[in-house]
Amino acid sequence: MGGFFGTISKTDCTMDLYYGTDYNSHLGTSRGGLAMLSDNGFVRSIHNLENSYFRSKFESELKHFSGNSGIGVISDTDSQPIIVNSHLGRFAIVTVAKVNNLKELEAELLEKNRHFSEFSSGITNQTELLAMLITEGKDFVDGINNLYNKVKGSCTMLLLTEKGIIIARDKFGRLPIVIGKKEGAYAVSGETSSFPNLDFEPDYYVGPGEILLLTAEGYQQLQAPGKRMQICSFMWVYYGYPPSMYEGVNVDAFRYENGLLMASTDDVKADFVAGIPDSGIGCALGYAEGLNLPYRRAIVKYTPTWPRSFTPSDQKMRQLVAKMKLIPNRSVLQGKKVVFCDDSIVRGTQLRDNVNILYGYGAKEVHMRISCPPLVFACPFINFSASKSEMELITRRAIKELEGDSNVNTKEYITHGSPCYCKMVERLREKFGLSSLKFNSLENMIKAVGLPKESVCTHCFDGSSYLE
Repeated sequence: MGGFFGTISKTDCTMDLYYGTDYNSHLGTSRGGLAMLSDNGFVRSIHNLENSYFRSKFESELKHFSGNSGIGVISDTDSQPIIVNSHLGRFAIVTVAKVNNLKELEAELLEKNRHFSEFSSGITNQTELLAMLITEGKDFVDGINNLYNKVKGSCTMLLLTEKGIIIARDKFGRLPIVIGKKEGAYAVSGETSSFPNLDFEPDYYVGPGEILLLTAEGYQQLQAPGKRMQICSFMWVYYGYPPSMYEGVNVDAFRYENGLLMASTDDVKADFVAGIPDSGIGCALGYAEGLNLPYRRAIVKYTPTWPRSFTPSDQKMRQLVAKMKLIPNRSVLQGKKVVFCDDSIVRGTQLRDNVNILYGYGAKEVHMRISCPPLVFACPFINFSASKSEMELITRRAIKELEGDSNVNTKEYITHGSPCYCKMVERLREKFGLSSLKFNSLENMIKAVGLPKESVCTHCFDGSSYLE
């Protein structure tokens, strides 16, 4: 996926941009980039982050950056920011997007005698293509709407222009954007956790499809928000950093409430509850309170070198990362019946390794509780995993084993508590060798979010959000 940060100030904002962008590193670790606008024009830098961290790549370059406005990005797709000189003026752009019709749009632009300069490994740079769609408009708002109308998938973006930072949230608000404010400066990001240590306070939640111009004096609405929102529920379940707020709903508060709701229907007998770091911890704390059991740190994340396991595209590397980054505590596990809470099961790579390790370190029983419903559909909107096919989802493989066809009776398999659903969960329990396995219900998860169901994208759980 990815994340971005932008800031504009009455004074130099280089350090705010540097640290604010770094606070989005949990959203991806493929590429990072910064662009600033100074008196001498645009300054840009892009680095590969696959084998290092954002700070280590950019710290030595900060002396080359200066200016009162800038944008930065952590991207799991293309190299960005892109800097464009067009009839709309000069601008830099960063995006968090998934363009499902990239090839069709590429062919359409080539037919119009356009060309792509950011082209490597036979792949057109997605952000450059999106910038081209914007430059087809008579002004920035018209161009952004041209993009919204042509892209199948989603796109949220920041444009650094000579008049300020243009903020444009995806037309269905798949991802959040929040404006932060402090004396003499403004910032914008999807992650409010990037604000506190830079002294910004959340000031405005950007609506779906809304377009604004941000300056050091404030923000001006260029296009009102649409009436329909489909913000990704997986932001709360997995991606979000605990202090962050999306649509006014705190990530950690959601996870805690989620665990509390799940525990209210559970009668498992265990010695303690533990969370799989990091995104399973909040749920586990709520679960422990709901079951009136102690919470113990039976497995700990090794943070100095290992990134999140969704990042590598190679399956063998994902398996290695999933195994190496978590360290079990034998003295806590030995001879105990344990309830473990995790955020989700995608391919099953990490869970399979974890379960084997937990039993190997002496756990007597391992009960797994998953904070969201089973993932049955691939994400067409934000690309939350590197899955190239729905058959990479372990639920689809289980359905195929049970039915002979992964697409048969999917409605029955997503209905919590139905016979087909129970058969699928039991098949997964057997595969992992768990003492018991339970998934959260969609109703509980939406209740914990606290927003109307129609405002939250739950496509990966129920296939319900095919909006373009």
